[in-house]
Amino acid sequence: MQTPSVSLIRANSYAPEVLRDSLETLLEPFGGIAAFVKPGNRVLLKPNLLTGARPSKECTTRPELVFVVAQMVIEAGGKPFLGDSPAFGTAKGVAAANGYLPMLKELNIPIIDFHGQRYQTVSEDFNHLLLSKEAMEVDVVINLPKVKSHAQLVLTLGVKNLFGCVPGKMKAWWHMEAGKDANRFGEMLVETARAIHPNLTILDGIIGHEGNGPSGGDPRPLGVLGASSDVFALDRAMVEILNVRPEQVPTVAASMRLGVCPELEDIHFPQLHPDLLQIDDWRLPDKFLPIDFGMPRVIKSTFKHLYIRFIKEPMSVYGKS
Repeated sequence: MQTPSVSLIRANSYAPEVLRDSLETLLEPFGGIAAFVKPGNRVLLKPNLLTGARPSKECTTRPELVFVVAQMVIEAGGKPFLGDSPAFGTAKGVAAANGYLPMLKELNIPIIDFHGQRYQTVSEDFNHLLLSKEAMEVDVVINLPKVKSHAQLVLTLGVKNLFGCVPGKMKAWWHMEAGKDANRFGEMLVETARAIHPNLTILDGIIGHEGNGPSGGDPRPLGVLGASSDVFALDRAMVEILNVRPEQVPTVAASMRLGVCPELEDIHFPQLHPDLLQIDDWRLPDKFLPIDFGMPRVIKSTFKHLYIRFIKEPMSVYGKS
């Protein structure tokens, strides 16, 4: 098994020229963006587009980061597009509220909402978990998460960000279906990440979002950028930086149980080691909420019936691949 490599650097500015230098330094140990993107490749850029309601709260991936990554992809000959299924609103609406549109227009980058009638089943163990084929059929996936605290999952990092490739109605289903068991929900998120298998994850920790996330917390300067072709190794390194026990975070704990997350000592750090970036006062949520939203059983039962009747059954027309 190849030793996973995680690149970690200090970075404190979203100014495009400075950020470009930071990203080139970050990716240099891997051979730069050209190691991931070849001429003609169709490239999904998957930011965290949670909501348009709090653009100043740093709860979405910064457009400056996406802009510079998109520039680098284009220069490597790739054809980037943005895609997501936000928790609130549409990808286009959330992108507009968070200042993405000038960047998208300048680079002529389309944005796709993952809500169409084309899905792909993940695995037999999670045979109701359907992912957008727009995310599954690209040549390259570049995952662009934000470092955030999360009231249901403790932290949301690279693995959790890929849940945005599950169309919106499916996300609600899984919050209720697996949400009564944090272990199973974590395993579902790990299976999602394994299915999508991002070629590269770049973690936006220049300014994180701490406290009552994913959207109700506060900005927190961290001064960190991280990157890896192994999203599980990157998440493991980041919980070390934030001084949070890995078994406390359902996605990291599940990836460890399933044998896809390396031990910290088995990860190669070509630049900074997490110990050099560690902080002791990162704020987790004041209280934790149930993953299934605490919905009464009768509402869950009704939603399940509607899901099977009007969402899952019609999709069988499109087949499973």
